Amino acid sequence: MNWPPLETLWLAVALVLIFEGLLPLVAPSVWRRAFSELLKLQDGQLRFFGLVTLGGGLLTWWLLA
Repeated sequence: MNWPPLETLWLAVALVLIFEGLLPLVAPSVWRRAFSELLKLQDGQLRFFGLVTLGGGLLTWWLLA
């Protein structure tokens, strides 16, 4: 498949939305509890979590590209 870059971007966004919607659909109480725990984190902890997530995404992209 030779998709144009913009179409690939929209497919990636769609995939993220699919994965983001799975947990609230399947286990809403678990999702609610996890989200409430995230709200209790301090700014530095959230930034570190974001940094680790971003780094993992970039590493995955680099390995697959």
